Parts: sequence; structure tokens; C-alpha cells
Amino acid sequence: MSKTKVGFAFIGCWRFRELGKGCADGTYVERRERFVQGVLKQMEEIAECVYPGVIYTEADADAALELFRREHVQCVTAAFLSWSEDFTWSYFLRKLDAELPLVYYLPVQPRMPYADTRDENDFVEFLAQGGMVGSLIGSASWARQKRQVEVIIDDFASARPRLQAFFAAAKARCKLMRAHFGLVPGYNTIMRGTFIDPYAIFTKIGPKLDFFSYEKLLKLTMEVSDAEAKKYVDELSAAYPVEPGIDPKLFLESARASLALAKLRDEQNLDALILNDVSVEIFETLGLRPGFYPDTFAEHDAILTPEGDLGAGTAMYILRQVSGGKHVNYVEPFYIEKETGVFAAGHAGPHDYTDPDFRDHVRISIDARFAKTNYKYAGAPFAWYRIPEGLKTIAHLSQGPDERFKLVCFTAESLPGPHKLCGYCHSDFKVAGDAGRLFEEILKVGVTQHFAAVAGDVTKELEYVATLCGFDFHRF
Repeated sequence: MSKTKVGFAFIGCWRFRELGKGCADGTYVERRERFVQGVLKQMEEIAECVYPGVIYTEADADAALELFRREHVQCVTAAFLSWSEDFTWSYFLRKLDAELPLVYYLPVQPRMPYADTRDENDFVEFLAQGGMVGSLIGSASWARQKRQVEVIIDDFASARPRLQAFFAAAKARCKLMRAHFGLVPGYNTIMRGTFIDPYAIFTKIGPKLDFFSYEKLLKLTMEVSDAEAKKYVDELSAAYPVEPGIDPKLFLESARASLALAKLRDEQNLDALILNDVSVEIFETLGLRPGFYPDTFAEHDAILTPEGDLGAGTAMYILRQVSGGKHVNYVEPFYIEKETGVFAAGHAGPHDYTDPDFRDHVRISIDARFAKTNYKYAGAPFAWYRIPEGLKTIAHLSQGPDERFKLVCFTAESLPGPHKLCGYCHSDFKVAGDAGRLFEEILKVGVTQHFAAVAGDVTKELEYVATLCGFDFHRF
């Protein structure tokens, strides 16, 4: 995935501009521009940098703001280059889009490049290095204007993990504000604790939400030709082992219905398609629940989730964004084994099993949960996925009693092992402490059973997302 597009607002001192003329290290302007270029060179490792030049005046501020708007920056990084008149900063801050994430980063130097300031050249350098003075006076403006600002003061090597995490969260926040989610056909009435306010999703988190009927999905399914469905079956069979006893007709119909989900995503340009695939109506209408994850979702940085849980779908979308586009899985914890200390988690339904590095973790298996029902295509196959081993961040999103959103997360190690839970994306997980104590604390917060899991530790990124979105945040 592309880097976060970051606008850089360096605030310089108008009255210092000509200081240092004729000195060995040049004027204040020349010194601070060299410093800025050094910062930008480091920042280019982790961000796509948009730099309008040092901001000295209101006209400079206007030009910077216009450039940021034109370039659609996803966050702004600001810094005072020295002490400075603070009106320009206050002016810039007042006009900056209130929804644009803002981080104040003051780079810290290993040592000052002078022993004392008897020489004019060194005295000018002393003034030029006074970013802390500017930062302190600048903080008054963001406090009085009630701007949400993340503050980082450190050398780049030490600050880099926090900057990267903030940039990832800022990008996720901006993408959420422009996202389009689709719910088919509506909330999951057999798990009402998963209900969340769709208007609050739009106003507090960002995505536009549309609802689509099972009849719409049936129409799209019927538009998938036998040839298209057969081609998809052949692709799946070539890529993954097929368990014995899979009925070719059921395989074809599961592929056809899965391609209908792809058609819906493409037709509506959805960033998330959240499918209620456990209602009686879907089986009465389609005869099955779709079991595969068409390539169009990953190709468009979108996600497909089961069980009509909008909160879990939002958590999955956030994890995909903050992880840099990694494959995310939908899980619910099943049980804890006291003897081994592990807990098992997973879920049936369409899953992102498409990571090319873990094709050997996928098999085509029956939908064991509904195989013995009387629905038209009962038992139509799924991609059976063993979640790869390694550290995972596991996250949950829902609403609390005061209608505030809560984001809950922890890390756990996914353990290697065989396919066990037929038709379920699953794994065994181990946490650093006692799994029972972990879930005691999670239950005290009040959640639902649905979580999303992604490779790596992105809990700091999630903390920043929670701050930017105004969520309650719980990390265990």
C-alpha cells in the first residue's frame, strides 16, 4: 500500500530571517532550510511528504493550506523551527481543516553544534535551534483553539515508531471518512448486541452506509453464468486442495454466489461488504451462504465480512488500513484449554484466505454447520483456512450503554497446527498471561463475540485511531 500523504508545516521566525548574513553557516533562512531538508529526507522513509516551504507569514500559511487541500494530505506534521511570532501559527491552525489529524513533532538533536555563543555565527545558531521555545508558545494556540494534537519530541530514530503509527492511524481515519459500506440486508437479529447506530457510524466514524436486499444478491447471482462460475471453481481447485466428497454442483453454486458478492462490491464501489449470512432468509433466498473471497476485495483494498455485524466489519476495515493492507480474519473465541493455556478462535463464512504466502493453509471443505439442513444447496463448500502462525493483533469495535464506541484490543500468538474445525477459519492462540484472566477483563468492558485479527502488533496504531475518532480505548 502507498505511504500516508503528510503535509509539513514548519513555522519560521520572520524577524530572524536576515540574521547570520555573512557568517560561516549562512543566514537563519539558509540554516533552517538545511535543517528542514534533513528532516524531510528522514520522513520520506515513512511518508509521502508534501512541503510548501517554511511558513513565515499569513500568505505563506494560506499557500500551504491550499497546497495541502489540493494534494489531499491525510495528516499534517507541524514544528516551530525556533522561537517565532505566534500569530502566523495561530492563523494557520484556525484555518486548518478540523478533521485533519495533526501531529506536532519537534526533532531533538544529539548535541548543540557550538560550545558557547561568543561568536556571532554561534549566537545565530543558538537562536535557530530554539524550537522548544516556539513549541511552548505554540501549544497555547492549540489548547485555546481546542485542537486535538499528538505531540512527539525526540530524535527521529526514537520517534519513528510513534510517527509511523500516527501516520497509519491518520490514513485510516481519512479513508474511513470517505468509505462506502454495504450491509446485506440488515442487522443480525439473532445477535442484537451487535447492533450499532448507522447514523453514528456516519457522523462519528465516517463511512456512508447503504443496505442491499437478498433479492438484489439473488439477482446478481443469477447473472453469473455457468461458464463464469466454472472458471472460478477451476481457479480455486487449482490453487487449493479440495476435500473428498465435495459435490461439484454445490461447489459451482457456492462459487456463483461468491462472484455475486464481487459484482455487488464492484457495482456499488464498496469498501466493505458486510453480509448477514446466518439468517433463515439467506438460505431460503439463495439456498446457501457464499463461501469464497473473490479477488476484487483485496484488489480494491476492501473487505468482506460475515454475520451482519457492522462493528466487526468496521474493526476489520481499520485493521486492514493500519496494518498497511494485510489480510484480516474474522474470529470469535470458542473456548479455553486450561491444560495448554490456549484459546481457540475462528469463524465460518467468507474469509480472506487469499494471502499468497499461506496458500498451504487453505482447503476447500463443506459448510459443516448447515450440511444436514434441507436448504437447496445445504453444505455448499467454503474455503477452510488455518490462520497462519505468528503474533496477531485482535480487535473489537462496538457501542456501549452511552452509545460511545469502544475499541478493545490485545495481542496473541497464533500457533501452528492442523486444520481442526471443519469449514471454519480458525487457529489456537496463546497470550502472554492467563487467557481466563484476559477474557474476564474483556467481559467487564462489555463486548460481543466478534473480533478481527491481523498479523503483527498494531495496538499503538489502534490507540491513535481511537483518539482520532473519539472512541473509548481498552488495550489488554
